[in-house]
Parts: sequence; structure tokens; C-alpha cells
Amino acid sequence: MPDTGSGSALHTASPLSATPRTTHRRLREQGRSSRAELFAVLRAGLIGHLGVPTDQGLMVIPTVYGFDDQQAYVHGSVASRSLAADADVCLTVTIVDGLVLARSVFEHAVNYRSAMIYAPPRILDDPAEKLAGLRLLSEHLAPGQWDYTRQPSRKELAATRLLALSLAEASVKVRSGPPTDADSPDAALGLWAGELPLDSRWLQPVPDPDLPAGQVAPLHIQSRGGMQVHR
Repeated sequence: MPDTGSGSALHTASPLSATPRTTHRRLREQGRSSRAELFAVLRAGLIGHLGVPTDQGLMVIPTVYGFDDQQAYVHGSVASRSLAADADVCLTVTIVDGLVLARSVFEHAVNYRSAMIYAPPRILDDPAEKLAGLRLLSEHLAPGQWDYTRQPSRKELAATRLLALSLAEASVKVRSGPPTDADSPDAALGLWAGELPLDSRWLQPVPDPDLPAGQVAPLHIQSRGGMQVHR
């Protein structure tokens, strides 16, 4: 059975890469060097944005993803048709945790967690590897759904494009906490300052109107109702 994306102890403990693209130059205190922080952001996110250079110019494509210890897997139905040869792509995953409202506009900020992954995309052709990658993607979005529903047929699998991106080169930044202007002259203005947290939650499942009367959602879906999205 493929890894579910939790990150093994060995890979979680290893540091992130330090390349020119992943070295933090601005707001270095928000940078994170632990691979565990990368896995935490990937677990918490649902949608990534894939930046790809194409023969029509730069494209940034919102996409779902899954991951294991070594790779991230993204749908490539759009990107893979127009990827420039041997060109790296960048997958960005960002979770917004709240607004930071300071005493001046200049000091306003956002509390967030963000990961950027740089890699040459590899189009998966092997049916077994593609199936394993699709399972990781499905289980990341809706744990338990892969085994509950009908799995892809050969025809469906052949029609599906999946890209694998190595996690070897990645960068993580995290911002949390209150405004940083409490010790500035603006503190004397007498204005309110603080954080406005954002709490995203799943709502209760809404059944397909064409379902037979009385058919209820499976337990793995019911249990997510009211659950916080950003884990």
C-alpha cells in the first residue's frame, strides 16, 4: 500500500534543501528548514498552484495534489500537453490562517503557511505507478473515498495525465502571531490592533438529488462534517 503522505521519521527529520531558489532572502525569520514543516503544509492544503513555462508563455494552474515522502502528484491534463521540454515547474501550496491588523497600513500582514516545490515534471506512464499516485491524491482530499468508490478502469487510467514532482528542492515559510508595531510610535495612536483568525470548516454532506431515498453518506464522509479544513 502506498504511503499516505504522513512523512516517515527519516524523511521528516531531514532538513530542506538549501539552493539559490529555496534560500530565504526576505523575512528570513519566517523561513523553515525542517522537512516536517513541508509535510505539515502539504497535509493542511487542498489546492496547489502549478506554475509552468509553456510554448504559449507562463501558465499558473490551480490543481489538486497528493504526496508521499519523495514526490508530489498533480493532475497534468492541461499542463502536460504544453510543457516546455526539460523545464522545471513550481508547485505552490498556501494556507491562510488569518489577517494581522496593525496600527498602520504599512504593518498589516497575513498569517499563513506556504510551501514552494521546484522540480522537473515527470509524466507517469506506468499504470501501477499512476494508480498509486491517484490513490494518494484521492486519499489526501477525501480519506476513505478511494476504497469506497469504483476505481479507474483501464480506459479511464489511460486518459488521465498525472505528473510526479520530486520533493528534493522545496522552500517553506510560516507567519504567525500578532502585529509587530506595539513598540513603535504608532502605539500612541490609541487604535485597536490584533489578529483576525480564519477558520475553514467542512459543512454537512449534501446528497445528490438523484440518490435513492434513505441512502446516507458513508461514515468517512459523515465524520468530516464540521471538521476544520486546515489541519
